[in-house]
Amino acid sequence: MTGPNKITNNQDLETMSHHTNHDAPEFTRRFVNLADERLGAEAIFATDDFFADKQRMLQTADAIFYPDKYDDNGKWMDGWESRRKRVEGHDYCVVRLATSGRIYGVDIDTSHFTGNFPPAASLEACYCPDGDPAEDTTWIEIVAPIGLRAGVGAEAHHYADVTAEGVFTHVRLHIYPDGGIARLRVYGRPDRDWSKMASSADQVDLAAMINGGVVLTWSDAHYGNPNAILAPGRGINMGDGWETRRRREPGNEWLIVELGHPGEIEKIIVDTCHFKGNYPDRVSIQAAYVDGEKDKSLRARSMFWQTILPEQKMQADHIHEFDASVIAKLGPVSHLRVNSIPDGGISRLRILGKPAKR
Repeated sequence: MTGPNKITNNQDLETMSHHTNHDAPEFTRRFVNLADERLGAEAIFATDDFFADKQRMLQTADAIFYPDKYDDNGKWMDGWESRRKRVEGHDYCVVRLATSGRIYGVDIDTSHFTGNFPPAASLEACYCPDGDPAEDTTWIEIVAPIGLRAGVGAEAHHYADVTAEGVFTHVRLHIYPDGGIARLRVYGRPDRDWSKMASSADQVDLAAMINGGVVLTWSDAHYGNPNAILAPGRGINMGDGWETRRRREPGNEWLIVELGHPGEIEKIIVDTCHFKGNYPDRVSIQAAYVDGEKDKSLRARSMFWQTILPEQKMQADHIHEFDASVIAKLGPVSHLRVNSIPDGGISRLRILGKPAKR
């Protein structure tokens, strides 16, 4: 990437994700977006999506706006948009979450919907582990009707805490009476039977998004979204990863990962896919078992965590695998500090091991 703020295509816009907004509620950093289509979430029904397909609402990248883009039905919008309702009632959309989980907060985002946003919205959830909801499914309201604003800047994000207990597999977004929603993000903790995983002989990716791994905080993310390093698959381009600015002072860049579950690490994979002239020279990882600490405390304390992976030389566009011969045996850990020395881009991080028994 050249120039300080160059954005060349839709995928590069992922680097501008609101995940890097530390003014957003803590649940946007502490938990996984269970409605992320990259993880497998799917919009399975909408009463109407005449102007903009319902699945667009679940895209990972922030919504974008093309002033001169139209299709056969009218103005092309990046999100879900129903037609203007001329009868009683309201529109809604049902989303199958990527995995079942406990929900802690949501973001109903109206970005770029300025004259066509719904005045209000609410959210329900249900638990259907064996399939999709039916007519007799019981839905629980998890976000009461809230007023929505025009989709301009930070005002487009409508955050709401969720206090409903229990595990859910689907959500139903109601908009009153019609209009457009750019993105729906449902932040929660994936429901995993860690006791079974702990007793299995197979290694588990303790840091994977789908297993609840999240990036809590970082030193810099000028070009890339830090949470992308925990996403499934390999990076699709240089915009699909964590990339820092060029560091012009002593030290190095870093980020802190909270594992989906504490565990003993047996293998570490650092992938610099697509990073060819901007990969880190070296990478090291520190680790600790942390219970109940907050983000601000973690930033300071992480400098003194024990080293689990000493500095390792990186290569361009390469999968680096490290096994027990170089990984320190520290017992169960819950958090990692990944050091990018001195700076650069990492596409994916895999932390394989055995979940700790509780």
